[in-house]
Amino acid sequence: MDSKRILMTLLTASVLPDYGSAQHIQYPETRKQEHFDEYHGVKVADPYRWLEDDRSEETAAWVKAQNEVTFSYLEKIPFRGKIFADLEKAYNYPKYSAPRKKGPYFYFYKNDGLQNQAVLYRQKGLNGEPEVVLDPNKLSPDGTTRLTVFSLSKDGSYAVLGFSKGGSDWQEYQVMDMKTLSMLADKVEWVKVSGAAWQGDGFYYSSYPKPEGSALAAKNENHQVYFHRIGTTQDQDKLVFEDPANPQRFHTVGTTEDEQYAVLNVSDRGKGKDGNAVWVMKRGESRFVPIQEEITDFRFGVIENVGDNFLVETNEHAANGKVMLFESATKTWKTVLPEREEPLEGAGLAGGKLFASYLKDVTTRTYVYNISGKLEREITLPGLGSATGFSGEAEDTFVFYTFTSFNYPATIFRYDIADGKSSIFREPEVAFKPSDYETKQVFYPSKDGTKIPAFITYKKGLKLDGSNPTILYGYGGFNVSLPPAFSPTRISFFDQGGVFVQANLRGGSEYGEKWHEQGMKLKKQNVFDDFIAAAEYLIKEKYTSPERLAIQGGSNGGLLVGTVMNQRPELFKVALPAVGVMDMLRFHKFTIGWNWIADYGSSDNAEEFKVLYGYSPLHNIREGGQYPATMITTADHDDRVVPAHSFKYAAELQSKAGKTSANPLLIRIDTNSGHGASNTKKALETQADIYAFLFKNMNLVWK
Repeated sequence: MDSKRILMTLLTASVLPDYGSAQHIQYPETRKQEHFDEYHGVKVADPYRWLEDDRSEETAAWVKAQNEVTFSYLEKIPFRGKIFADLEKAYNYPKYSAPRKKGPYFYFYKNDGLQNQAVLYRQKGLNGEPEVVLDPNKLSPDGTTRLTVFSLSKDGSYAVLGFSKGGSDWQEYQVMDMKTLSMLADKVEWVKVSGAAWQGDGFYYSSYPKPEGSALAAKNENHQVYFHRIGTTQDQDKLVFEDPANPQRFHTVGTTEDEQYAVLNVSDRGKGKDGNAVWVMKRGESRFVPIQEEITDFRFGVIENVGDNFLVETNEHAANGKVMLFESATKTWKTVLPEREEPLEGAGLAGGKLFASYLKDVTTRTYVYNISGKLEREITLPGLGSATGFSGEAEDTFVFYTFTSFNYPATIFRYDIADGKSSIFREPEVAFKPSDYETKQVFYPSKDGTKIPAFITYKKGLKLDGSNPTILYGYGGFNVSLPPAFSPTRISFFDQGGVFVQANLRGGSEYGEKWHEQGMKLKKQNVFDDFIAAAEYLIKEKYTSPERLAIQGGSNGGLLVGTVMNQRPELFKVALPAVGVMDMLRFHKFTIGWNWIADYGSSDNAEEFKVLYGYSPLHNIREGGQYPATMITTADHDDRVVPAHSFKYAAELQSKAGKTSANPLLIRIDTNSGHGASNTKKALETQADIYAFLFKNMNLVWK
């Protein structure tokens, strides 16, 4: 790109000085190119294809110009600084992870309050003096290098530590000597979609070949499993498994607690299969043998070995999940925990017991069984919310779990296995009274009559007069549930009279595989209908009105917001699509986007193309349309949903509606950050800007 074009692109962002209203915003001119693709006889224009090149000078100039417009707008909001200060205050309290025992030590993470990254500690016994194992805040000047993996060897002598820079999904693995807390020379690069599974004097990991071209956008193929032996270099690592004939398969390896077995999981979502195959290899042997040989639409997950047999969690012919015992000698299956009416959220072994958690109307119920599947007791939880943890080793006498809800900050409990009693181990010290806030669960009808659950949270005393600023949040995909969870950054919003609504749309796992299937592929419109129906319910019940309603979602939820604001723009005042999948015809062309075909379908399929083209946010923006006030958020190091999705979507939205819309249509592009904020400061800055944008466009003042 020539320097004159770069200069002109930058100048177009600063022609008019007043960014206080949509009428005074002059968006950067985005170059259009004559480019068409043909899909099953349909010619589709792609004038902003050049924005897919994240390394070009022209793209960099466009990003700079867009950010100048957006931040000029945000900087003129007088209460923006007050919002950030309020969020910092609410967020500034110590946050802990549940401890994990290994040998004489308990390991845990702690963030003192506003640290960019949580610090890894350990202590001898539950009352020992904590010592720092690793402080990620010291790894980069801006605190954007994250510790992504911490995996201890069986005897606790070594640990694999994984690091991500600037929010990227790419990881680098290093090895720490846990006696001296010093790093060894071992280094493993280009790791992605991987854990670190120890066996003896080394560990298994998964990686891709070094990408050609852009490391942040290039398609990732040929996922390989290696074994790294301590004290060697990466070029000496042993290739354990690959499948070049199926380059879009994921291959990951875990090991059983006794390290007697390596467990290989193989999935092929690039071909639309939602299940996986499972193979195991006994220590000392050189080949994997199947537990589940073929990839189908059913999922299989080895919980643990019982001698040479295996406890397996699966949804094969059990949409809500069950636990089976695979007997290796006879290749037969025995039911341990049969399918229940509620979906199985997860199962694990600890202290010789089987812990199983189920979802009942999106809230956790956890039960303890013996290893044969006989029920011993239900664990009494503090209330309706989400509980996670319950993991440990065979000899443990107690486990930890964390409980949270929208108005219940994450609290760590200790559960004693022998007497079945829970006690608070660590309670957060927050500067507000949880009892001042209220959460209620409602069930509203979608377009086809299906009852959809939603959680509504607000400060007690709320008046149902339609005037409340309301955020409606959703996801609806990939068999992922949205359980109740506490966020300190919402407290300030509630104190301003705000209402937060989390809708549990179809496409998730809230009611098992059938719920997921109702929001997949050709049925994806159900998800959008569920979200629209939530908005209509909130307006009907006078929680809010179209002038005070915002919609928000990230990733697949960004797709949700982009689609719904195309379909029903008059229903919302503000739209906040984050790191969204906006180009439904080309998502599978970047990084691991092909992995989403199992949920979305593919434009390569004629029937699926018709549906995708019919709702794709990028391809359904109306010329001269009136749209909600929109602030798209993305980041330059997002190599999961590449920022080109948001770039092209913003360019098209501004081109078609920028001159006619009464509301601003902006894009905020973070730097040195990824699919999620790469540190605490960036997360708080983004959230403050979202609230500032929302309040300004609802004609409200943050007090």
